[in-house]
Amino acid sequence: MDHQLHHASGTVAASSPHAAGHTMLEDIYGMAVGMMFIVTGVVLLSAAGLVTGGIAGIALLVSYVAPLSVGTIFTLVNVPFFVFAYFVMGPRFAIKSTLASCGITLLLALTRQALHIDFESPLFAALVGGTLNGMGVLALARHGSGVGGTGVLTLWLQRAHGINAGIVQVAIDSMILLTSTLVIPTGRAGWSALSAVAMSAMVIAWHRPGRYNVVVR
Repeated sequence: MDHQLHHASGTVAASSPHAAGHTMLEDIYGMAVGMMFIVTGVVLLSAAGLVTGGIAGIALLVSYVAPLSVGTIFTLVNVPFFVFAYFVMGPRFAIKSTLASCGITLLLALTRQALHIDFESPLFAALVGGTLNGMGVLALARHGSGVGGTGVLTLWLQRAHGINAGIVQVAIDSMILLTSTLVIPTGRAGWSALSAVAMSAMVIAWHRPGRYNVVVR
């Protein structure tokens, strides 16, 4: 489940000191695209019985043992992280992230009615699903938002201490994947690890400290 990397109380702008912030319409569109990426990635992973890293991975993992939908779990797990985000990342980031989380939950519910996957290669699901989740995290981060959960923690660590969010996410994801071996078969846990690598690789490759600055409007 959603995964960044700026002084996140404002709109994320290009690293040029003269870069202008996004307009509200650009933020809405960019966040919508990010949410669609994440939802599609989660649906692919769920159809293959896999998990991934971050809040999406936690939601998927819990959904295999609890009588709750992935979207519901996604929202419930996010609540304490959004409270944390409000105080350490600022109300703007917290509000945007809460809206993104609610949007993802709604889209997951709608997608269950609109998209049915009968068979899927675990390799395809791991690579494409993980990559789409990573792209979704990047799109949301580029517009001053996040997916909540562990993403809030990684964003804060990068903003406050300059620690690469992708590397921190890999450490967190490793714990999630180790836990998954208690719930899903070892083979699927291995494919899940590949999905987490695919997701984190997007963050490590394209979101490095100093690449973007924040314009507070």
